[in-house]
Amino acid sequence: MDIGFSNARECGVSALTPAALKLVADFFKVLSETSRLQIICSLKDGAKNVTEIIEATHLGQANVSKHLKVLTQAGIVTREQQGVSVYYQIENDLIFDLCSLVCDSLVERFEVQNQPLQELNAIRDRFNV
Repeated sequence: MDIGFSNARECGVSALTPAALKLVADFFKVLSETSRLQIICSLKDGAKNVTEIIEATHLGQANVSKHLKVLTQAGIVTREQQGVSVYYQIENDLIFDLCSLVCDSLVERFEVQNQPLQELNAIRDRFNV
């Protein structure tokens, strides 16, 4: 199965084969669940065990365990046995850069969308002097 670029001279998403695009899509599917994003955020400051993740996210134990399995299988988190506890940590800190880029883009989009509302509020405020 070829998962590389369809044309070596090209680069970027447009040059990816369908098999490679499926891998990218599957990665983003993992990130499309709110609970998994909560877990990722809870691990920003370092490794935690399941109990600590539950306390940080307020999610149920079964829910956390299910999502940690998905995150581990996707290679986003790693697990390490320490005595009787298993600690989870982010495999690659680039995940936080990705989340930051998405958040920045959303903020920018919402600011543009809210511009007319801000203008209307400014006009309203002139009349309510």
